[in-house]
Amino acid sequence: MTRILITGVSGLLGINFAQEILNQHDVVAVDRGKLVNAPFKILKSDLLDSGAVDSALDNAQPEWVVNCAALADLDSCEDNPDLARRLNTDLPAQFSKACRSRGISFVHISTDAVFDGLLNAFYTEEDAPNPLSVYARTKLDGEQAVFAENPSAIVARVNFFGWSLTGRRSLAEFFIHNLTNNKSMSGFTDVKFCPMLVNDTARILIKMLQKNMSGLYHVVGPQAMSKYQFGVEIARRFGLKEGQISPKSINTSSLIARRSNNLCLSINKLCTDLDDVPPEFSTGLNEFYTQFEQGYPQKIRSYAQ
Repeated sequence: MTRILITGVSGLLGINFAQEILNQHDVVAVDRGKLVNAPFKILKSDLLDSGAVDSALDNAQPEWVVNCAALADLDSCEDNPDLARRLNTDLPAQFSKACRSRGISFVHISTDAVFDGLLNAFYTEEDAPNPLSVYARTKLDGEQAVFAENPSAIVARVNFFGWSLTGRRSLAEFFIHNLTNNKSMSGFTDVKFCPMLVNDTARILIKMLQKNMSGLYHVVGPQAMSKYQFGVEIARRFGLKEGQISPKSINTSSLIARRSNNLCLSINKLCTDLDDVPPEFSTGLNEFYTQFEQGYPQKIRSYAQ
């Protein structure tokens, strides 16, 4: 079994990544104390503490590291730019350098938000980013810092949905929670993205590591849609009232951080180098619903009880 160290394990990607691979790999995860019943080894640590990165690597002795740790709430990043920089830029750089010196394969998770959305097409890895928010700027700086320290690293720009520890971390959960409780809500018609089931994200990242890939990749779903359409698709699959979702422009929202209208990323490079194609959105949505039917959300949430 390959030993994999996962940072940010209590986040949406981290917890689903660990769950996805725990039967095939030796999982060690870093957590500050949210998880108490996890079926994998936990290193309790605040990675922003001095020496914490080296300590985690020395204790875990991993062959691969997947860095999911981040300050991912866009408005929180606007309020806490120093913390955003420490988590989204400085920490990835530390891990990248430490992994290179130890011969450990390193994957850093970035975001589709690095683009300004002005391109009327799918962004490729060759297109120049232009971040609009503190979150996006610190994540782009994190990408550059990772490669500066370790050119052999993988940086994956992602956008995913799935079940979280809190039940409120993903856009899909937002729609389900509100519709289940007969609460009306809005969906942006002028923000397009390429959502992928988080479990598929995890599977693809493992395949990339197994193939010893390196460099910058867009790891998102093959289908673009608006946030409004996404909500409608969720409602239909779960038998909820799609009419309670009203179409809305992001320009009329009260969000603090600036958002890009076009988050559509090309996955041609990923498909070519991986020699594989990510599942269609409908396939991921069906699995997401099956997880719901089989009690998967309750299972992962039990790790934090």
